[in-house]
Amino acid sequence: MSWHERYAANIMNTFGPPKLVLVRGSGAHVWDDAGREYVDLLGGIAVNALGHAHPAIVEAVTSQLQTLGHVSNLFATAPQVELAERLVTLLGTPSKVFFSNSGAEANEAALKLSRRTGRTHVVAATGSFHGRTMGALSLTSKEAYRLPFEPLPGDVTFVEYGDSEALAAAVTDRTAAVVLEPIQGEAGVVFPPAGYLAAARTITTEAGALLWLDEVQSGMGRTGRWFAHRAVPELLDNPPDVVTLAKGLGGGIPIGATIATGAAADLLEPGNHGTTFGGNPVACAAALAVLDTIVREGLLDHVEFTGKRLADAVAAAPEVTSVRAAGLMIGADLDADIAAAVVDAGREAGFILNNTGPRTLRFVPPLVLTDDDVDAFADAWPGILAAAKEAV
Repeated sequence: MSWHERYAANIMNTFGPPKLVLVRGSGAHVWDDAGREYVDLLGGIAVNALGHAHPAIVEAVTSQLQTLGHVSNLFATAPQVELAERLVTLLGTPSKVFFSNSGAEANEAALKLSRRTGRTHVVAATGSFHGRTMGALSLTSKEAYRLPFEPLPGDVTFVEYGDSEALAAAVTDRTAAVVLEPIQGEAGVVFPPAGYLAAARTITTEAGALLWLDEVQSGMGRTGRWFAHRAVPELLDNPPDVVTLAKGLGGGIPIGATIATGAAADLLEPGNHGTTFGGNPVACAAALAVLDTIVREGLLDHVEFTGKRLADAVAAAPEVTSVRAAGLMIGADLDADIAAAVVDAGREAGFILNNTGPRTLRFVPPLVLTDDDVDAFADAWPGILAAAKEAV
């Protein structure tokens, strides 16, 4: 039996048939089981911050596992404490961290934390994606994800993303939190209008509600900043109450983090929440290696430069009607419903691509993407689009 047949026979069909069987990776490149090489412009959906098989992560995980692999949260470990200290320093405001295993779990922790305000109402945005566990799903707007599992828990009001007036109207004195992505990834890399996040800070403060920013996809250097919301001047002095992280934080090793600032940092008390694997020293060591490498290799500046080159390459095609980019978080709209065909044609040309809608592409490659990778894509891009148009 082939790997595809064995996959179909033994793994639940929650993702559809896999497009490839990948056997190894290096930097921003992966190889399939037939030995074919691809440039990875998806990065495990924004996870592989340092690409594949980065020596820093390999060394950190190997060394930590040879030293101390798992102890439960009945005990502390140095990597756990050091990573929390690093994240608090990067956020730049007094705060505390809860570690989990994924973005959905980071958001579940934030949702439970919001209940400790004594309020239960949460306001979320259209186009949002916060995860697929039941609590996180209740905050996710996409009907295709929600409908099979309704009724979902919680008292959630959805408002148009970017509409400050709608947000102000939805937030009341019974609202526990407003949860927003600084940049919506699943929606196709959608930015709010200028002033929206600052308005959200004002609205929540006046209502006594928490402002919770989901940086699961946009955080940890993806936009050229440690946190995407740090591009909003008003949030530098008045930071969000909660920030959630995952994806790029562990560079491929599962880890999530819920960071609560100020008084919100003490809302959860012993017994309120827990996780067996969260804060695992191996995952924390990997995350520390990611942070160290981003600094040592100057990847924040690299992301800005390389992201602009990639965005310009994408935008150069006449079939592309708009490009939205912050660093290496890039969304592109096409002039026809050919995005899925573009992904297929890209794969045939040796590039791992991703579409988030019928005519929307998302590029979230490893932060170590090279100029040569961008040049190779730029050369192939017209042919990929031509092949896609011919296929539909």
